[in-house]
Amino acid sequence: MALLPLLTAASFAVGSTHAAYNVVRDYSGSSFFDGWNYYGSYDNLTNGHTMYLAQDAAGVDKLAYINDAGNAIVKVDDFSEVVWDNKRNSIRLESKDVYDIGSLWVIDAVHLPFGCSVWPAFWTKGATDWPRTGEIDIIEYVNLMSFNQVALHTLPGCVQSPEVTQDTTGTLQTGKTAEADCSIEKGTGGCIVQETKEGSNGAAFGEGGGGVWATQFVKEGVFIWFWPRAQVPASIKESTATSALDIKDFGPPTAAYPVSSCDVEKLFTPQQLVLNIALCGDWADAPGVYNTSGLCTGLCYDNNVMGNGSNYANAYFEIPFIKAYLDESIPLPSSTGGSETTGAQGPGKTNTNPDVGEESGAVRLARSSVVGVVWLAVVAAVVL
Repeated sequence: MALLPLLTAASFAVGSTHAAYNVVRDYSGSSFFDGWNYYGSYDNLTNGHTMYLAQDAAGVDKLAYINDAGNAIVKVDDFSEVVWDNKRNSIRLESKDVYDIGSLWVIDAVHLPFGCSVWPAFWTKGATDWPRTGEIDIIEYVNLMSFNQVALHTLPGCVQSPEVTQDTTGTLQTGKTAEADCSIEKGTGGCIVQETKEGSNGAAFGEGGGGVWATQFVKEGVFIWFWPRAQVPASIKESTATSALDIKDFGPPTAAYPVSSCDVEKLFTPQQLVLNIALCGDWADAPGVYNTSGLCTGLCYDNNVMGNGSNYANAYFEIPFIKAYLDESIPLPSSTGGSETTGAQGPGKTNTNPDVGEESGAVRLARSSVVGVVWLAVVAAVVL
C-alpha cells in the first residue's frame, strides 16, 4: 500500500505546495448567469417548501438578476402571496462547468440570506451516486444561526487528521471541529468544522462589511478559508477578472482536510458548483433547530412560507463575482468563455452529463440532516 504524504504545518498554512492559480472561469457582471443551469423543479431534495424556478419561468427575472451595482442577486420571492399547501419560489443554480482536482474557487458577495425558515447554501458536488463522488459544503446554515459551518461528505475512508483536530494553536486550522469523520457510514452530517470568527453569516455578516471564503481542491487535500472583510488577503483584494492568484498570504484555513487522512483523488470526482436558498426542510425545520433559543416562533411553514413574503426581505445573495481558478502547473482548457469550455480531464470541463446535478430525495435528505454543513471555495461576501 502506498503511503500518503504527511503534510507539515508549513504546508497547511497555504493548504498545499501549489500557490499560484490562473482564472479559468469568471462569473460576474452582465454575463454572471450565463454559466449556470437553473434547477427548474420543486425542492425534492430537502423535504422543504421551495419551488426552484426554471430559467424561462414567469417571474424568474425578479429572483435572479443583475442590480444597479452590477452584482448578481439570487433571492427568495418576498412579494407574492402563498396559500396553504403551496410552495414559495426561489432559485437554485448549478454551474455548467465541473472542476477537477487542482481547482480553487472564489466568491465575493455583498449579502448573505438569513431569516426564520431560510436555508442558504453554496456548495459543490460530484455527479450521481452520492456520496461516492464527494461533496464540499462551503456556506450553509439555517434560520438565525450565528455562525457558518463547512463540511465534507464521502464514502468511508476520509476523516479529518488528528493533527488538525488536536491542534490548539490555530496554526493548522482556525475553526472548531464538531465531527471528524466524513463518511456517510458515520452519519449524515459529514465532517463538520464550525466557524469561530465573528460575522460569518446573518445580519452580523453585513454589519461587519461582509467577508471572504476560499476553497482549495487539490490532491494534497481540501482547505477552506474565511476572512471578515477587514482581514481579506491582499492577493484577493487586488485580483482582477483575468489575473493569476497567489495564495501564499492566505494564512491558516478555517478547515483543513489533508490527504494524510482523506485521499481526495480516490473519494472525489470533478465538482459542480451549486448556489441555492431552500425554505424549511429537514434541517431548518428539524426539532430543536427551528425554535432554538426561541428566535423563530410558531411553525416553519405556516408562519413563514405562507403569507405575503415580506418576512423574506433579507433572504438573498448579492454577489459581485465567483471565480474558478486552476493550478498554474495544469494547462488551461482551450477556451474559458461561455459554456463551450473544454478540457477532458481538467477543471473548466463543460457538464454535458444530464445526470450531473440530479440527486434523489433520499440523497439530499441524508446530507441535509446535518446542522450546518458547509464547504469552502473562495467566496467573498460583503453585505450592504
